[in-house]
Amino acid sequence: MKTYRRLLKFAKPYGKFVVPFFGFTLIAVFFSIFQFALIIPLLNFLFDNQTAESLQRYATAPDFSFSATYFKDLFYYQVYHLKTLNPVYALYFIAALIVLSVVLTNVFRYFAQRSMVSARTLLVKRIREAIFEKINYLHMGYFTKEKKGDLLSRMNSDVFEIEAVAANSLEVLFKEPYIMIGYFIALFAISVKLTLFTLVIIPISAIGIATVTKRLRKEATDMQSSIGRLLTIIDETLMGMRIIRSFNATDFIVKRFSRENDFYRKASLQGFKRRELAPIFSEVSGVIVVACILIYGGSMILQNKAGNPSGLQASEFIAFIAIFSQVIRPAKAMVVALANIQRGEASGQRIMEILDTKIEVADHPDAVALKSFDKLVEFKNVCFGYSDRPVLTDISFTIEKGKTIALVGPSGVGKSTIADLLPRFYDVTGGSISIDGKDIREYTMESLRSQMSFVTQDIILFNDTIFNNIALGKPSASMEEVMRAAKIANAHEFIVDTEDGYETNIGDRGIRLSGGQRQRISIARAVFKNPAILILDEATSALDTESEKSVQDALNNLMEGRTTLVIAHRLSTIKEADEILILQDGRIVERGNHFELIEIEESIYKRLTLMQKIA
Repeated sequence: MKTYRRLLKFAKPYGKFVVPFFGFTLIAVFFSIFQFALIIPLLNFLFDNQTAESLQRYATAPDFSFSATYFKDLFYYQVYHLKTLNPVYALYFIAALIVLSVVLTNVFRYFAQRSMVSARTLLVKRIREAIFEKINYLHMGYFTKEKKGDLLSRMNSDVFEIEAVAANSLEVLFKEPYIMIGYFIALFAISVKLTLFTLVIIPISAIGIATVTKRLRKEATDMQSSIGRLLTIIDETLMGMRIIRSFNATDFIVKRFSRENDFYRKASLQGFKRRELAPIFSEVSGVIVVACILIYGGSMILQNKAGNPSGLQASEFIAFIAIFSQVIRPAKAMVVALANIQRGEASGQRIMEILDTKIEVADHPDAVALKSFDKLVEFKNVCFGYSDRPVLTDISFTIEKGKTIALVGPSGVGKSTIADLLPRFYDVTGGSISIDGKDIREYTMESLRSQMSFVTQDIILFNDTIFNNIALGKPSASMEEVMRAAKIANAHEFIVDTEDGYETNIGDRGIRLSGGQRQRISIARAVFKNPAILILDEATSALDTESEKSVQDALNNLMEGRTTLVIAHRLSTIKEADEILILQDGRIVERGNHFELIEIEESIYKRLTLMQKIA
């Protein structure tokens, strides 16, 4: 239950919901008990089961006192008074009270339910927001370790499990015990001896139910983990449909999905078997308890008739059975709720794993805003590694304002990692990165990243309009600003030729556009931000020659007057860079401009230029 206590904190402040919930519940319980308490006078009335003593006692109106006895005597006085006038009037009076009490019970039960639903929906809303916000602040390395399908499963199915199962179950556990307490008070008022007997039997019947529900958590954990793997397979299949079909791997993927789906089915089946045993045990044990009460209570009535007073009348015993039958309902609901809570706790733990993940890259408490970039960016003896695997070692270079630095080297030597360190997607493990002489960790991340724009080979566009993709993060952008950025990026002409111009929806990941068009939209987005520092990571590597030329022209427009860090395999795109850094095994092994580097005999850069025939 520790997990639930933590999750319930998302529903604060509790007083807004708890006070009206318990108030309405208590009133509903009162009227519910009252409607069954009316069975006793109704039976006595129908079977004319009044003694001379009771007739004399209720012949006159009782003296007022604020007590249950006064209201009981007043009620009986009214019944007997009406009976003396006309027995049918008394019957109408009792029937009307029963109907009124049933109506009031359900009205106040509805208000109590509405209060709890408000708390439940607020709880789920805040949990979803907390997970989504936490994911947006986690360091980038987290997403390289976790499967996207599993994250989607936790945000979707696990939260749904909390909403559909756990929240409902907690509502039951908050409400039903008070209903049971109210009923037991009424039962004690009828017969202490018989009620104590029931309290001895009920715990014995609960042992089997507890045993069944104990193992539900494991099946629930297996189910939710399996859903995560299923979503991963679906996502990878949709993303890689062309590759799957071109390699005739459709059968392999279908079988892989089928195996995981079958694992989910078996885990779900095991959970269902155990979960459904709980209400069966509850039903059977409830019948056994009622049978024992019938035997024990019936023997008390028979003793009473045989001249051995037991203090229990037949009408009271029938009322006792009627009220006790209502105790079984909340008891059964609580048993089912406890079984469901075992399922929900597994989902709650998976959610808390995300919320408990440490944010490794965060603002320093004394961080200040970077208002402008004026002089230079400096990498000083920078080291970085993923877990125990070193990636960069002793990287040192500077980028003066307005200059262009290019990073060259084979895949996996750390070029993109250097680009990721500058905006603090990761933090260095050694050395420092500074802007204008101040460590970037001393700036707020929002202000640091506001000075930068990114154009990468992995073009990330959103299923939205062209306008909203270019003006990302600025809802107040004007059409003139967006059009100006698109013209600089050589994108305006093809945009106006689309179906709805700047209001054209480009589909999932911009699928309705060509590769060159998507990249120019990405460049327009970078232009719109008007950054001081520009990071280009293989921005033209995936384009054909014609598209590359138009995109490179757009990049040249974007780079004009800006401080730029370029990562490139095509050396033709970096010939004009002020300095080129050659990386190998996480270190800088050569540096200089294009003409300096090709003059070095047997240099790595010269070999690359000869291979690409641009020297």
